[in-house]
Order: sequence, then C-alpha cells, then structure tokens
Amino acid sequence: MKAVITVTGKDSVGIIAKVSTICSEHSANIIDITQSVLSDYFAMIMLADIDGLKISFSDFVDLLDRFGKEHGLVISAMHEEVFSAMHHI
Repeated sequence: MKAVITVTGKDSVGIIAKVSTICSEHSANIIDITQSVLSDYFAMIMLADIDGLKISFSDFVDLLDRFGKEHGLVISAMHEEVFSAMHHI
C-alpha cells in the first residue's frame, strides 16, 4: 500500500532530510519525491510504500502532523486510494 505525503511551509535547510528520516525510522520507503521552492515557500509531495510500517498508519500520520506543527510546516499523509478518489472527476 502507498501513501501520499505533502509538506508545505516556509523554506528552511533540512526539511527533506528530516521528513525522510521519520519515514526511514518507521520503515516507510520513499518511492518518489518532488519539491519546489517558490520565493520563501517550500512545497513537497512524496509517494511512500507503507507496507512495512512499524507503527499504525494513523500513528504515522499523527507523528508527521506533530513534527510539522513543531517546525512551522503543514504535513499531511493519506492512503493513495483516498488521494486518488479525492482527485477523480
């Protein structure tokens, strides 16, 4: 199963590394990543394989959300199926 992880906020050094570390620590394998910096604003979308997660998906979502709030970022994660359904016309 896959998850889509989005990160937005003011740009700073190490955002990708920190989010990637959280994924790695909990065995979420990053499959694809795209990021952009517009002026001072950072935006990233990751696609991660979550079949091997060491914690529940809801705990993983909460962990990313807390990390984001602590660092002035908005981080969300959702199952790929939910993301696809939301964007299906």
